[in-house]
Amino acid sequence: SSPNLNLRDPALYRIKNLHHQRTGSTWSIYPMYDYAHAISDAIEGITHSLCTLEFENHRPLYDWVVDQYIKYATITNKPKQIEFSRLNLQHTITSKRKLASLVNAQYVQGWDDPRMPTIRGLRTRGIPPAAIRLFCQRIGISKVDTRLEPSILDDCVRAILDDVPDLPRAFAVIEPLEIIFSEEIHQQIHVS
Repeated sequence: SSPNLNLRDPALYRIKNLHHQRTGSTWSIYPMYDYAHAISDAIEGITHSLCTLEFENHRPLYDWVVDQYIKYATITNKPKQIEFSRLNLQHTITSKRKLASLVNAQYVQGWDDPRMPTIRGLRTRGIPPAAIRLFCQRIGISKVDTRLEPSILDDCVRAILDDVPDLPRAFAVIEPLEIIFSEEIHQQIHVS
C-alpha cells in the first residue's frame, strides 16, 4: 500500500443516475478530476500543468494516470504537473467562487467592473498590461503562502507610466466639499 492516500485505490469515476444539466440522461458515469485532468493534458499536448499547492499530494496519481495512458495510447507527450502558492492580496477577494457570487448577486456590474481584481477589471480600471506583467515578474513564483500588499501593484503601474514620455498628468477633485475655516467665532472664511 502506498504512503500517499491518493494512490490507495483511487476513485477514477463516479456513477450518478441523475439528470445532468447539459447531457440529460445520456451518461451516468463521469470521470473524476484527477483522472480527467491528467488524460486531457496528455491528449492536448500540455507540457506543464500549473496547479496550486493543494494539488501537490495529487501529483503521484497524476503521473501514474499519465504513465498508464501513454502505455496504451499513441501519445508520446508526458505532461508535468508543477505546484505553486496562490496569489493572495491583502484586503482583496481572489476566490473565483466568491467573486462569482458578487457578480451573480449584482453587487458589481460584471467581471470587468473596475472594482473586481480580475484581468478584465484591472484593464477597465486603466492598468496597462505591462504593469500587470511587471507585477507578476516582481512577485515571482513561490511555494510559500504569503499575502502581498496591493501597493506593489500600484508601484508597478507608476513604474510603467513613469516610462511613458510626455504622459499628461492631471489632478482633479470630482466632488468638492465646502470647507469653512474659522479664525475667530465671528469671522469665517468660505472656501469652495
